[in-house]
Amino acid sequence: MHLHLYISPSLSLYLTFTYYFLSLDSSSGSSCSHISDRTKLKLFELLFRSFVVVSKLGLGLGLGLGFSDCRKMAQVVEEWYKQMPVITRSYLTAAVLTTVGCSLEIISPYNLYLNPRLVVKQYQIWRLITNFLYFRKMDLDFLFHMFFLARYCKLLEENSFRGRTADFFYMLLFGATVLTSIVLVGGMIPYVSESFAKIIFLSNSLTFMMVYVWSKRNPYIHMSFLGLFTFTAAYLPWVLLGFSVLVGASAWADLLGMVAGHVYYFLEDVYPRMTGRRPLKTPSFIKSLFADEPVVVARAVEVRFAAPAIDEMRR
Repeated sequence: MHLHLYISPSLSLYLTFTYYFLSLDSSSGSSCSHISDRTKLKLFELLFRSFVVVSKLGLGLGLGLGFSDCRKMAQVVEEWYKQMPVITRSYLTAAVLTTVGCSLEIISPYNLYLNPRLVVKQYQIWRLITNFLYFRKMDLDFLFHMFFLARYCKLLEENSFRGRTADFFYMLLFGATVLTSIVLVGGMIPYVSESFAKIIFLSNSLTFMMVYVWSKRNPYIHMSFLGLFTFTAAYLPWVLLGFSVLVGASAWADLLGMVAGHVYYFLEDVYPRMTGRRPLKTPSFIKSLFADEPVVVARAVEVRFAAPAIDEMRR
């Protein structure tokens, strides 16, 4: 079985150019340092719309498709979205809306980031949740994390957690708790406290945790990264970690996701095999929140033939 992480050449060029343009910082001394973030966002929208128009024209000219076919394609995307499992669809929608809202300055990231003092002293408890919904800037790294979220979160919920929505939600809750605890404890250690203090959003880490858990449960699946090289799923987290470093993203977020994913994998899959105990049993009150449909497994029916009736034997 092969899974391909492939992006068309035109889309690759578009994403690369967009990421390079939007990553220009005022402190870099570049010729575009005078461009504000709002202007960059407007240009990003213009580039995206231009890409959509070019794609539609390319489909129409090259494949003989009209705009009606593009409408059908949009309907396919809509059906794909509706067919997503409930947790994956909810998390993806919340993440996209939150990130887009912050990019358009409808929502302020200062009201979303993780701040233990504000949580404890001013009871801003929502920060424990909202820091997992904001994915920083809408750049190449954001697009890839949305792809990984939509893909591997869906694969986990549909396969490993099929018929166990409550268990999947508990996995995300456990991962969020582990990540928050690591950041809080790391902020108290003298030599590394500054590094952990810079981690105020854990959305990338939670996404990377799901990728790690999926790779551990499907280690022998062959994959291809952008058509450049092939590898097995066991090395997927390390490949994505290298890609994050390549595009200039922080490796700390991905490493934290790998740590949280390994903790969950050990306690859920490895430790029960060793001791016969399952420490991460989903609480009953969480199960009561989800009405999971039972998974029906077809089994061979034992058929017994009754003895013929006496009247038939006489005939």
